[in-house]
Amino acid sequence: MTDNANIDTNNPDGIDEKIQTAKLLLQRGLMADSMRTLDAVLQQQPQHLEALYYLAVCQRKSKDSDAALGTLQKLQKYHPAYGRGFQEQGHIFRARQLTEDATRSYKQAVALNPALLASWNALAEYYRTSQDTQAAEHANQHVAWLSSLPPPLVTVTSLIAENKLFVAEKICRQFLQSNRHHVEAMRLLAEIGTKLMILDDAEFLLESCVEFKPDYQRARLDYVQVLHKRQKFALALAQAEKLYAMDPKNISFEVTLANEHQAVGDFPKALEIYERVLTRQPNLHPVHAAKAHALKTIGHTEDAIDSYRQAYAAKPDYGDAYWSLANLKTYQFSEAELDQMQIIEQDPKVANTDRVHLCFALGKAMEDQGDFAEAFTYYERGNTLKKRESQYTPERVEQELEFQRQHFGADFFAKRRDMGCSDAAPIFIVGLPRAGSTLLEQILASHSQVDGTMELANIISLAHQLNGRRVLSKEGNYPGILKDLDSDKLLQLGQKYMDDTRFHRGSGDFFIDKMPNNFRHIPLIQLILPNAKIIDARRHPMACCFSGYKQLFAEGQEFTYGLDDIGRYYRAYVDIMDHWDTVLPGRVLRVHHEAVIADLETQVRRILDYCDLPFEPACLEFYRTERAVKTPSSEQVRQPIYTSGLEQWRNFEVFLNPLREALGSTYDYPQFDLP
Repeated sequence: MTDNANIDTNNPDGIDEKIQTAKLLLQRGLMADSMRTLDAVLQQQPQHLEALYYLAVCQRKSKDSDAALGTLQKLQKYHPAYGRGFQEQGHIFRARQLTEDATRSYKQAVALNPALLASWNALAEYYRTSQDTQAAEHANQHVAWLSSLPPPLVTVTSLIAENKLFVAEKICRQFLQSNRHHVEAMRLLAEIGTKLMILDDAEFLLESCVEFKPDYQRARLDYVQVLHKRQKFALALAQAEKLYAMDPKNISFEVTLANEHQAVGDFPKALEIYERVLTRQPNLHPVHAAKAHALKTIGHTEDAIDSYRQAYAAKPDYGDAYWSLANLKTYQFSEAELDQMQIIEQDPKVANTDRVHLCFALGKAMEDQGDFAEAFTYYERGNTLKKRESQYTPERVEQELEFQRQHFGADFFAKRRDMGCSDAAPIFIVGLPRAGSTLLEQILASHSQVDGTMELANIISLAHQLNGRRVLSKEGNYPGILKDLDSDKLLQLGQKYMDDTRFHRGSGDFFIDKMPNNFRHIPLIQLILPNAKIIDARRHPMACCFSGYKQLFAEGQEFTYGLDDIGRYYRAYVDIMDHWDTVLPGRVLRVHHEAVIADLETQVRRILDYCDLPFEPACLEFYRTERAVKTPSSEQVRQPIYTSGLEQWRNFEVFLNPLREALGSTYDYPQFDLP
């Protein structure tokens, strides 16, 4: 799999060459010639990032700052995550002596791209003048850090921020060839791996960094975060404790320590640290939000609401706080809150990330009020903004699953029938997000023999390891490599999964892995864990897809930010699951969400029979089970079965034709007699 986000295979009429020509003309001071060349590019591609950026630079240098600001407005509309655009805007405001506007622009610039030295220098000067000692020190630290780096690594840092990962990796590896143990180069290469979810490589590089230079705090912080992503929470906590011991006054390290206590399930300790931090600095909005997330997870909803409100009180345009309230699914915004959210969302100075969160929150609020047209307007706006940041292409997923259909048939599995790890403990719940998987997990986790865990990343991690790609320009080995694995390797991989997931389990004979995306790895699961159970959580395609469309996910699930994209993804999912029904008959239990709602006991008994579990009444009273639930459905599964959410999509049916068309024949769905 190549890094399609960074390799432009389409260069119509030599656009790349025209951009290079325009840059050379700009460097020579030939502004008019450069602008003519850039205008020619924009005639072909009106949203071209570099053409818009360099045109704005030319316009500023030509003393036409009004035109430059107009060009930058277009740039920020189409490419809201491009930090250099905000830096250029800062230069214009600074020249006009609009100090507050310039500072705001520079802050947005470095938030998006921390390698912008000019922005950090401008911020350091502003904070010195305004006598904000703490902020000035922070800016000066960044200036000192960037100034200390070899120029190639400054370039790599900037390229990573701009998601030009192929070029960044190439430069970084070239630098490491002659500077083998340069810890910052290793850290940056690990950051590239992290962004590409090649987490085993990233972990190894960062482990090496902290061994070579134990006091390098930046690398150790990254190491904590990669261990967390790999769900090695105990190891992450140990590293967070070391980091905090190095500098107990560093609030970032203290909050990191709290986050890792939360990850291992020590919520009292995490909340104690959050409180300690907020006592010293009560206006830290991210800490209020982190505290609220912890409270929500353990079911302290009212306290969580209070903390979310304190987060937006500390920073009124903090979109995440409003979205987190909406994401409780049970919260009703006041009129005053709605007015404030709408005013902020319309403010052109609001950061794109906050605007996205506000759009999704307002969509939920308008839906709750019954104003479905206005709700869809907000949902569509939020998804459009989010999709501009994404590199998702539906063709890649469709090709991946078609490869599985072509290469993994009944004969393939029959030849490997007795291979893999024989442990029958795992229960995989797969499908699409928002399909009812959290409800199924809560039902099963209410059984005395079953441990509920979380959306475990272990299968995806194994797939990445098998992919074997160590540079972005190379095609990956997975899933084709599955054909070449012998019985010893399959046993080893199955045992590794069991060992690596041990931390998340309790004393139950079985445990749940509810990572929905694991449906894309059924061949791997079958080969390494042939006795594991697989439950396909399925929901009406319109209900499931639209629920995903109006859900702002913390990360991943990029297929949800377009109605056509999510419809095609659902269709590909149904097609591949149909294939496994044919190739591995009876292997996967399909559970329709509507069937669970219509007749809970029948479906519960059916699920338990499939899992070889005796019936227990507690599974029918799943909402009484006290456990940490980390998905958006956490509040819903703490209530008895209800039907009100099943047909909500019909309120938006007039807007959903693109979804209906993308679903094709998968739109047909079984009917159930609902109570």
